Amino acid sequence: MSIDVQAPGEQDFAPPESRQSGAGTWGLGEMTDLERSSQLQLMREGKLGSIHSWELVTAVDGPGTRMTVFMNGCPLRCVYCHNPDTFQMRDGKPIMIDELLKKVKRYRKVFKSTGGGITISGGEVLMQRAFAENLLISAKSLGIHTCIDTSGYLGRTVTDEFLDYVDLVLLDVKSGDEDTYKKVTGRELQPTIDFGDRLNALGKDVWIRFVAVPGYTDSYENVEKVADIVYRWPNAVKRVEVLPFHQMGTDKWESLGINYELKDVQPPSKEETERIRDQFRARGLEVY
Repeated sequence: MSIDVQAPGEQDFAPPESRQSGAGTWGLGEMTDLERSSQLQLMREGKLGSIHSWELVTAVDGPGTRMTVFMNGCPLRCVYCHNPDTFQMRDGKPIMIDELLKKVKRYRKVFKSTGGGITISGGEVLMQRAFAENLLISAKSLGIHTCIDTSGYLGRTVTDEFLDYVDLVLLDVKSGDEDTYKKVTGRELQPTIDFGDRLNALGKDVWIRFVAVPGYTDSYENVEKVADIVYRWPNAVKRVEVLPFHQMGTDKWESLGINYELKDVQPPSKEETERIRDQFRARGLEVY
């Protein structure tokens, strides 16, 4: 089975025009009308998904040992993305929900003993809302802690019921300055702020993630704006993670034939990274 039809709703979130080159778009391929219709229905029902990979990690994507599932498909085109091969849903591996759940169930004892669980990442988890919701519901029925890693850009597309099945949200606030956000993602900042406001109103546990990219997001002024945004969510934010930029994704960009404009950017120094962390600490936030 190959995933080669347009996913429900994805047409509303086409890649930014400024960064379409080399990323591809969903097409009709060689499938028959019946095959396309059947596959689309499975996706609408959340029974079929497209994933890049999954892995077991400790103390990285939430508390304890976690099974992190990387979904394919993302409406953003972050210039520093270390998984550009997750941009398009069609580039992922098709998987039925029951097959993925079998993998999840294998690690229930590990999750219980470490206080871990499952994290749905990406790409962008909210690009495949029905599939993600079914996975979250099933995980919760098994007593497994659940987490989603999201930019929040598609936050308005999910219901409060969806969020009821989420124990923790890793919210990526990529910039506090509108122009900088547009520069590094190709999208607008406001949807992320709106989603954060909503999570705060619901009292949902949130860990903020901010990537410090020299020359792009690391300026004192931009970090201050990010800190101001995060500070407005006292009912939700439990910690802030400042993640130094790295070059681990360079080879992927090159293999995909996409121009990687950060190939000469060096990771921030320890001193610069601590300066950024201190800016968040100055708001009384717990920072890592």
